[in-house]
Amino acid sequence: MLRDLALLFLKLGSVAFGGPAAHIAMMEDEVVRRRGWLSRAAFLDLVGATNLIPGPNSTELAIHIGHARAGWRGLLVAGCAFILPATLMVGGIAWAYVRFGALPQVEAVLYGVKPVVIAVVLQAVLGLGRSALKSPRLVLVSAASAALVVLGVHELVVLLLAAAAMGADHLRTSDRHPPTAVLVAIAPASPLASPLVHGGSTAAAATGIAATAATAPAWSLLFWLFAKIGAVLFGSGYVLLAFLRSEFVHRLGWLSEQQLLDAVAVGQITPGPVFTTATFIGYVLRGPAGAVAATAGIFAPAFLFVALSVPVLPRLRRSRLTATMLDGVNSASLALIAVVAVTLARAALVDVSTIVLAALGALLLIQYRINSAWLVLGGAAAGGLLSVLR
Repeated sequence: MLRDLALLFLKLGSVAFGGPAAHIAMMEDEVVRRRGWLSRAAFLDLVGATNLIPGPNSTELAIHIGHARAGWRGLLVAGCAFILPATLMVGGIAWAYVRFGALPQVEAVLYGVKPVVIAVVLQAVLGLGRSALKSPRLVLVSAASAALVVLGVHELVVLLLAAAAMGADHLRTSDRHPPTAVLVAIAPASPLASPLVHGGSTAAAATGIAATAATAPAWSLLFWLFAKIGAVLFGSGYVLLAFLRSEFVHRLGWLSEQQLLDAVAVGQITPGPVFTTATFIGYVLRGPAGAVAATAGIFAPAFLFVALSVPVLPRLRRSRLTATMLDGVNSASLALIAVVAVTLARAALVDVSTIVLAALGALLLIQYRINSAWLVLGGAAAGGLLSVLR
């Protein structure tokens, strides 16, 4: 069982381009459709749970799936296996960057991969929608959530509003669940709020340590700085960019603006979680030891938060009130994925060739159930071929 988990998430970590929405879509294809390890409803519960805690959503989903499949050892195996391929790739690119001072050219590969990723996300939205949108109310909540995200409302606020709306509707139609039931059901999750509550003191402590740092920072300091970011970061890779810029460019002055942009670009062009940007920065600042420390630091909170939230989900489902609220979170999570899919499509479908690749990918995936990993590899090959022919 552990071997199956490791092999699956090593494969996904090696081909999962396109950001969290695409990663989640590929996991749904493998774990729900192909292997039947989880029902769609259980999978959606895990997606909703990852959206409510800080950190990289797709990595946390992998960790959750590992626990659901093989307990605490599965939690560690799935998470580490998903992270490892991207970490090794980014570390190799960082070595070349430090040695030669430039990034490799991968635009041709991404040209073909991005349209195929759109097809993978579309398939997941259609499949998960059948489980998430179980009533007209949930359809309305999902549509409203998508509208709020488009208007610029923070993702976490949207999720909480969706939960509150469904909870209020349930209380309006039933007097069997007083409002205090919400607090009783979610009380065990209270430790999850501690990184946000104490974020200010954490930052102050880091500032004090950084003031004594040498030009090449200690690996322990790198671990601490990246753990702080991983513990409080909600949102997309653009939010990660803002945190890194504030910390390493403005406050500490360890990176130039160009180095930071190069680091984020590497996180974007490699498969797996974009948080492996930390691997690149760690290597640039302190070589292999810095890469390991930075990677461990930024991902450690994800393992901790998932471990803390695992006992909470069954409690939420046992209460009819909180189960209804979780349905609201799931419908809003689906809306977030759909909005990201539209954004990705606008960036990926730039000409006739990319539109054809996306349509062909959707046909192969939905009609013929081709493995999404093979589709991504096929898209990369098509992108390389088209660049030669142009």
